[in-house]
Amino acid sequence: MRLTVDQDKCCGAGACVLTAPEVFDQRDEDGIVTLLTPEPAPEHHAAAREAAAVCPAAAIRVTGTG
Repeated sequence: MRLTVDQDKCCGAGACVLTAPEVFDQRDEDGIVTLLTPEPAPEHHAAAREAAAVCPAAAIRVTGTG
């Protein structure tokens, strides 16, 4: 699994961080998503996929299997 984030699309809702805090964080100054790891460990795949699904701005893209 590989993740990418589009920071220009991010609205700072924080749903990704709440869903997968091991994979995502937010910048302190504006709440925009930051990716902690573009290739999360297998035990974090389900949470990362859920975070992408619940992102209100569709700023998270998941590619690959896992």
